[in-house]
Amino acid sequence: MEGEHQGLGSLEKVGGFGRYQWLHVTLISFPGLMMASQNLLNNFISGMPAHHCSLPTNHSLHNLSLFYQVEEQQLLRVFIPPDSSGSRLDRCRRYVEPQWQLLAANSSANLSQLPTEGCLDGWTFDRSEFLSTTISEWGLVCSLRPLKQMIQTIYMGGVLTGAIVFGGLSDRFGRRSVLIWSYLLLAVLGCSSALSPSYSAYCIFRFLSGMAVSGIILNGVSLKVEWIPTKSRTIVGTLTSFFFTFGQMILAGLAYWLRDWRKLQVVVCAPQFLFFTYSWWYSESARWLVLNRRSEEALKTLHRVARINGKPEMVNKLTMEVLHSHMSKEIESSHSSFTAFDLLKTRGMRRISICLIAVWFSTSFAYYGLAMDLQKFGVSIYLMQIIFGAVDFPAKLFALATLSFLGRRVSQAGCLFLSAAIIFANIFVPSDMQTVRTVLACLGKAFTSASFTTVYLYTGELYPTIIRQTGMGFVSTFSRVGSMAAPAVLILDEVLPALPSLVYGGAAVLAGCFACFLPETLNMPLPDTIEDVEEKWSGRSSASGQKEGVSLKKGMVCTDGLMPDEGVALKELKETEGSGLNAL
Repeated sequence: MEGEHQGLGSLEKVGGFGRYQWLHVTLISFPGLMMASQNLLNNFISGMPAHHCSLPTNHSLHNLSLFYQVEEQQLLRVFIPPDSSGSRLDRCRRYVEPQWQLLAANSSANLSQLPTEGCLDGWTFDRSEFLSTTISEWGLVCSLRPLKQMIQTIYMGGVLTGAIVFGGLSDRFGRRSVLIWSYLLLAVLGCSSALSPSYSAYCIFRFLSGMAVSGIILNGVSLKVEWIPTKSRTIVGTLTSFFFTFGQMILAGLAYWLRDWRKLQVVVCAPQFLFFTYSWWYSESARWLVLNRRSEEALKTLHRVARINGKPEMVNKLTMEVLHSHMSKEIESSHSSFTAFDLLKTRGMRRISICLIAVWFSTSFAYYGLAMDLQKFGVSIYLMQIIFGAVDFPAKLFALATLSFLGRRVSQAGCLFLSAAIIFANIFVPSDMQTVRTVLACLGKAFTSASFTTVYLYTGELYPTIIRQTGMGFVSTFSRVGSMAAPAVLILDEVLPALPSLVYGGAAVLAGCFACFLPETLNMPLPDTIEDVEEKWSGRSSASGQKEGVSLKKGMVCTDGLMPDEGVALKELKETEGSGLNAL
């Protein structure tokens, strides 16, 4: 403990949170504005325009309208039957023969008895909301409608795969190198996907783009956290997470302006070339360099940071011997052999892990279930995207307030139960009550967002120091699984329109019940070892419960500052825990 504080104090003299850290954090956080565009892009790229069967090739709606002196919308009734609600034209059927008698004002024909057929000549799409989408270009409607949600599921699969792949690569080649090439990868793949000649090609590009997004998030968070002093991490993490919130609103503006899926795809991915260009300025994590036996490079990096922070006198004071003395505990701890299996071995850890898996999965599941189905509320999809982005601001403030006054367990369970109640309530609101449905949807999004803010902090406090980041990565991986499953569940509305909402709400209720079995951590010291957890929360004492002495602030590791769309992966924060260099 004494050695750790000595290391912290010495390295603080290099500048603490100085000019370099401000530039470093800002430049790494800035791409977060575009990460929201990547995660929620399918709302607009694959927007579903109003559509109906195209007329037979030997009929022209415009010419017929002039000939019969009737409006085109009325003339469509001759070719297209009404849907089951009777209020609009069927989207997937047309009459085998034109029913001219329906133009008569007193027509009493039994429409259900008239023979119909599928859309043999394709579809006609309304262009008032979207000029072009993947739906209108590749005809992903009617029997092919599930392919729309499949795009998002495939993308999220790429994010999960990228977390595993880039997690290993960053440990081997460093955070900076993998981050730089992830920017370039996303720029090239994202812009290339706009040139996709087919649905299959587009899905492949989106999967690979998802992997690149994971590389950017994973290494960006690690590189950012490893250069921030421990005491600054919580506030910096919270503030930088607002980049994602603003990004949601920027996406709505870009989509409204362009309204063409290929142009939108290029515009949200092209800035990655800029991020790639300036990312060469980043310094590699000095901690990673030392742990990978590249101490000379680490020392040069620290000297550079000292000069940028206006502390040139520290260049001579910070020598190799000083660096190794400060890093001795981290080097020693890096050889520990704890794995994800240790999260399930003992009774107390098993209870915590199972409950957190349910909470992480269901929170992400409900969040993306709401965020990826904006068209069902009957309000402009662009307006809904802005509202859904703006609601994150009060949601985070609400979460932070309840965490302080009601405690972690009540906040976590409460957010999940309230989001479930709102999702269920919206099932019973008639579709013509658009304002009520929109308000309820925004409240549901707010509570799921608050649930994310809560679970990041809660997870960091429940797991012991020696395995905290492994635990964070393990359980948060299930949020990726939840985000993959959410779009697929939307397909169930073909069976019953209310079914997706029932599934999302049911998952939130189940997770809320699991959250009730988690121990309270408000104003309690963080556990340092697995023995501490067993002694505290499983009711069993342990003679080997030795403590390594890590302060409460240190243990937070900025966990409450990340948003769901920043996807913490299995190894994302694994290297952020130690002493010495984390205080720079």
